[in-house]
Amino acid sequence: MSVIHSRALPEIDGFKPAHRKLLYTMYKMGLLTGAKTKSANVVGQTMKLNPHGEGAIYATLVRLTRGNENLLFPYIDSKGNFGKVYSRDMQAAASRYTEVKLDDICKYIFQDVDRDRVDFVPNYDGSMFEPVLLPVQFPTILVNPNRGIAVGMASAIPSFPLDEISNATIALMKDKEADLSAMVLGPDFSTGGYLIKDDGVMKSIIEEGQGSLRLRGKMEISEKERRIEITEIPFTTTIEAIIQRIIQLMKEGTFKEISDIRDESDLRGLRIAIECRRGTDYEDLVQRLYRETSLEDRFNCNFNILIGGVPMQLGVRDILLNWIDFRMACIRRGIRYDIEGYNAKVHLLKGLELILLDIDKVIALIRKTPKEKEVVPALMENFNLDQTQAEYVANIRLRQINKEVIEARLKEMADLEKEIKRLEAIYKSDKKVHGVIEKELITIVKEYSKPRKTMLIEAPVEADRIQEEEEIKDIILVLTREHYIKKMDKKEYEKNLEMRIKEGDQVLNEFIGTSKGEILAFTNKADVYKVYLEEIEESKAGDLGIYVPGLLELEKGEEVIFVSFEEKFEGYMLFAFENGKVAKIDMSSYETKTKRKKLVGGYSNADKLVAIYRLRQDKDILLYRYMNQKENILLINTSLIAPKVTRTSQGSQVLKLGKHGKLTTVELNRGSKFEEYRSRTIPSSGKQHKDFI
Repeated sequence: MSVIHSRALPEIDGFKPAHRKLLYTMYKMGLLTGAKTKSANVVGQTMKLNPHGEGAIYATLVRLTRGNENLLFPYIDSKGNFGKVYSRDMQAAASRYTEVKLDDICKYIFQDVDRDRVDFVPNYDGSMFEPVLLPVQFPTILVNPNRGIAVGMASAIPSFPLDEISNATIALMKDKEADLSAMVLGPDFSTGGYLIKDDGVMKSIIEEGQGSLRLRGKMEISEKERRIEITEIPFTTTIEAIIQRIIQLMKEGTFKEISDIRDESDLRGLRIAIECRRGTDYEDLVQRLYRETSLEDRFNCNFNILIGGVPMQLGVRDILLNWIDFRMACIRRGIRYDIEGYNAKVHLLKGLELILLDIDKVIALIRKTPKEKEVVPALMENFNLDQTQAEYVANIRLRQINKEVIEARLKEMADLEKEIKRLEAIYKSDKKVHGVIEKELITIVKEYSKPRKTMLIEAPVEADRIQEEEEIKDIILVLTREHYIKKMDKKEYEKNLEMRIKEGDQVLNEFIGTSKGEILAFTNKADVYKVYLEEIEESKAGDLGIYVPGLLELEKGEEVIFVSFEEKFEGYMLFAFENGKVAKIDMSSYETKTKRKKLVGGYSNADKLVAIYRLRQDKDILLYRYMNQKENILLINTSLIAPKVTRTSQGSQVLKLGKHGKLTTVELNRGSKFEEYRSRTIPSSGKQHKDFI
């Protein structure tokens, strides 16, 4: 949990602690309005708030700079080489060579930060204070991208256009159920490219904070020069990854049309040049480049953020509603701060007003008071002033009691009283506070809104994919306990419902799918092998089928222990280990863009595997613990187990084992016989099995 709070997930102001500490340090250094300073100086000063190594702090700084091009709206203006987000090899220069200052947009991040808009806490050694959150005047949490991996959860938030997010925020202040789909059209990435529109995915992102976005790079064709130039790539990939993949496919003979590929990128921009042979079908080549490389990639959205220190998964709507609440609290705190200051000033001026009724008496009183320390008590006693008012009056210079100054002070008091009433009216009205937020957003949009970098396009239709779809056949796949498979035409299967299998074997599962499905074979060495159904011959009812291990290039001593059929890669794989941990791995982790035959690290091998299950949806499972000649049973629903995207994750501790206990068996629960063993939380020890002897 400390990882989540200390560095992994962003908070409602759009920043992780490392970002906030760095930017606040720069603000205190006067870098919002001053000249640039060496990055090394900023790194050194930041260590007062962030006790990490210089390298880690500088890496954070680099990602926030204009030069790195990671952010849609950079927070740091930079001079020098800061590398590029789209390149693995273009690294930033050392901190002693580069210079930085806060970008102009930061004035809307730090405005009134020192006027009680947010809470402050001591730094790690108690030598200074730092803000818990920053009083941002626009939803930075959605305007700039944010990614992080914590213990048991990950966050991936893309950037959205400032005007779209601001319009959505204004709409939600008027109606919490407003339709955002017409306002928030899709993310906008700093690297440009294309975003393929998908209304269903965007609805999921807006309402739930989850969805997979399909991104494409931008290519320009010059048939005259027999060249394709890549000028923009998806935010999720790098130029090196694209070039290495194309070179690999050139060696394999997939791209025979390509004669050469060069990286011509520099600090002025991205460019990959692909030289083509005579007679190349450029449109076909472009489509295959999208299909076979990360020029078409996906950004998997997962909007996990901290709200009040609690990790939550929220959609765009709920994030903006929480941000509105946060911003309203900031504005009200600022108003309260101003009202308190104005009331204090009015209080002093009221004291001045009292003595103005007889200024000659005041002067005479001061003149006849023998000691200076007795002046204030004398004023308090004779003019009914409190100590603060008396101190103020006593410190007035003689030249300030002329008619002009006195009239100005009385007018100031009247103006302050009017301003206090105005502020109190805003403070008490949600609608008026919303009006302040709307005015701020309109001002910021007018000043900083810019055209989209990532253009929205309709889903492309490729001729070769249409042809593939026409060739897809409905099939029945039969899996047996001893790992034989039968791929049968659906019509053939329906004619012969009785089929031959090996003696002693039995049918484990029957799936209805298409010839585009895949078989995943999990082995005892924690690897996964893939068999593509389109590469397997169809079986007849009288055939034994095909022995799956015979299709695989297994290593010595490697055995298949579980086989699954996949087509849409939805649901989870469940792995239970002897140490009581259970890993629930999202099936998308086993989906590959290319036809890979083997996935190294299909599941964790950190402890002995007890059971494997393929879950299309969450189900009840029974876990058995054996310890000291006693057996405990635990019944849970797998929805309690946090899903993981890393295949080799050890998962979550589900069953408490004790000193000598171990998980022995895991079964799917069918019926209500074991309901008394159910637990609503994990980890749990379960309950002793009553029938165990």
